[in-house]
Amino acid sequence: MTTVVDNVQLHRYEVVHDGALAGYAQYERGEGTITFTHTVIDDAFGGKGLASTLVKHVLNDARDAGIAVLPACPFVRGYIGKHPEYLGLVLEDRRAEFDL
Repeated sequence: MTTVVDNVQLHRYEVVHDGALAGYAQYERGEGTITFTHTVIDDAFGGKGLASTLVKHVLNDARDAGIAVLPACPFVRGYIGKHPEYLGLVLEDRRAEFDL
């Protein structure tokens, strides 16, 4: 089973697979924004689609909370590029900064 939790103390969303921490998406919160700075998946969990599961979850959380996303992390930026339904989360006047 795979779950994603927001570890507020460590400023990261964590993906847990079969009870083990498999990876995380580091973030910084601003006023009305969340900047994703780094995404890591442990090599032992590679190839399971956990990075995509994690990023989809964090983007849906941002959408549900009504906050904008600043995708400084290349993986998050690439995910948004491949899933245009999330482009609206990125501030329009900042999209060029992220090549979106």
